[in-house]
Amino acid sequence: MLSPFQIADGVLWDLRRIPFILGLLYVDRKKGMILLSFLLIVRYFIGDILGFYMTVCTFVGMAIIINLIKRFYVRAPLVHKLGISGLLVLVSIQFTFLGASIITDVNLDPLVWLHYLLINFVGILIATLFIEVIKMNSELLEKLVKAEKLEVVSHLAASISHEVRNPLTTCKGFLQLSQNEDIPPEVKSYIGTAIQELDRASEIINDYLTFAKPAPGELEKIFICKEVQQVVNILTPLANMNEIKLLVNVAHREESYIWGDRRKLEQSLINIIKNGIESMPNGGNLEIQTTYADPHVFIKIRDEGEGMTQKQISRLGEPYFTTKENGTGLGMMVSYSLIKGMGGQINVDSEVGNWTTFSIEFPLAEQ
Repeated sequence: MLSPFQIADGVLWDLRRIPFILGLLYVDRKKGMILLSFLLIVRYFIGDILGFYMTVCTFVGMAIIINLIKRFYVRAPLVHKLGISGLLVLVSIQFTFLGASIITDVNLDPLVWLHYLLINFVGILIATLFIEVIKMNSELLEKLVKAEKLEVVSHLAASISHEVRNPLTTCKGFLQLSQNEDIPPEVKSYIGTAIQELDRASEIINDYLTFAKPAPGELEKIFICKEVQQVVNILTPLANMNEIKLLVNVAHREESYIWGDRRKLEQSLINIIKNGIESMPNGGNLEIQTTYADPHVFIKIRDEGEGMTQKQISRLGEPYFTTKENGTGLGMMVSYSLIKGMGGQINVDSEVGNWTTFSIEFPLAEQ
């Protein structure tokens, strides 16, 4: 912008629209507004008030359009992204063309505008492709690192299954026998606490073992509405203790069955909803609903908790990653593994300080 090519009075050529459009497509709304403000401030100090007004009209309009289509763009495949970014730069240039014709009353050579169109169009396609390749490589690297971590945990789980559980079972058995003896109540209390801690250690090991073999054992048809309601009933006392209001909207449909393991589905949902409850230390609402878009069913869990950044969301399901002070991350890791093992998917959306939404998708079982 500081070294433009002037083709007429008030009409400056530069490539500002390429980084502007890509910036709004790939960053959040707040940073996009900062980018727009910076662009307008620089254009104002460049001079020429008519050209400045033309820039304001063009780029504010483009910012509105980009914000409307951004959600679709983020989820679109590469070919569609290239088409959208190319179309946006062409629309932006047409806005400038109309502004230059109306405000400055300058008749420009159509061949000049054609060259300008081609340069911007090809430029934004190349830039979009580079960004997507970099993102793809970064995602592949993250998946590779995550896979290595998960493999380590899987091997660890397999190794501790016999090495640790057998001694724990033996210790628990002797402690239970000791409770039947004529011993002081205080000692019985100590033994009871020791048994509880052994049970807790056994649960942690079970989490590891569940992760090592996440695929459900015996597949059965599960009535999804009934299972969601069952999980709600289990967690209602915990929600009441934490002053959390559960807003449940479970749409009952006769054909809403999925293939999976009932116990493991309940375990996964309990982990996710429990995390939502714990994310609201001062109380609030937690919404649970089921929706249908044949041939899939969606379970949406939305809390009003502390929220997460995009970086934290991308690490959910990794071993030992947690947003809680005293958490281990195993519960969420197991939930991700079990849901994927039943053919499901988890999508997470969040706003820091306001809310988090888990959307769990399962394919419906054929009747």
